[in-house]
Amino acid sequence: MWRIKELPQHERPREKLARWGAETLSNQELLAILLGSGYAGVSATALADKLLCRLGGLKGLKEASQSELQELRGIGEAKAIMLLALVELAKRLSTLEPDYLASLGRPKEVFDLLSPKLSNLDREHFVALLLDNRQRLLEVKTISIGSLDASIVHPRELFKSCVRRSAAGIILVHNHPSGDPRPSLEDKIVTERLIKAGRLLGIHILDHVVIGEDSFYSMQEHGLLG
Repeated sequence: MWRIKELPQHERPREKLARWGAETLSNQELLAILLGSGYAGVSATALADKLLCRLGGLKGLKEASQSELQELRGIGEAKAIMLLALVELAKRLSTLEPDYLASLGRPKEVFDLLSPKLSNLDREHFVALLLDNRQRLLEVKTISIGSLDASIVHPRELFKSCVRRSAAGIILVHNHPSGDPRPSLEDKIVTERLIKAGRLLGIHILDHVVIGEDSFYSMQEHGLLG
């Protein structure tokens, strides 16, 4: 049986998720992590690809029965039941209202929410917390990965997500792999640019929190949001 651990390390979905975050993986890679293994000559990633192709993508997976899942070689009863449980959890998560989600009123709450994910990465991840008009969290959206500059963090990529979710406000967050959370000049320039774009759309940027190794810097607390 061909297992994920037999793939080259840079191709292993679990290692990619731990290093770069779940949002950077394809549907096939995420599904491969859950499947865990394939069968002789077929890796878990290849099996995930076969499954999605057979079902017509995630929509087909959402609607598939246990018997339909088990028609594909490599998907036995245990894996089929696991997939059905996954689909049901996804359905329940999608019905959650903002009242069940976090309210983010202080930079420390932002740090506590995202520090486990961002503090030990070796590249900068720029994340937007989309909030409703009561500062309740609607969505955590990764906007870009790489050094923070104006060419990577474009207002269009940020605000199209806000419009889609009818967000009233945004908290910007990014990490500093150096461990020092103090914002650079480029950080300040990008923030000012995004604030100006947000004003045109009536979307308020509430803060920009920079996460270091074990500390954070709030531009709002330091009077840098204008």
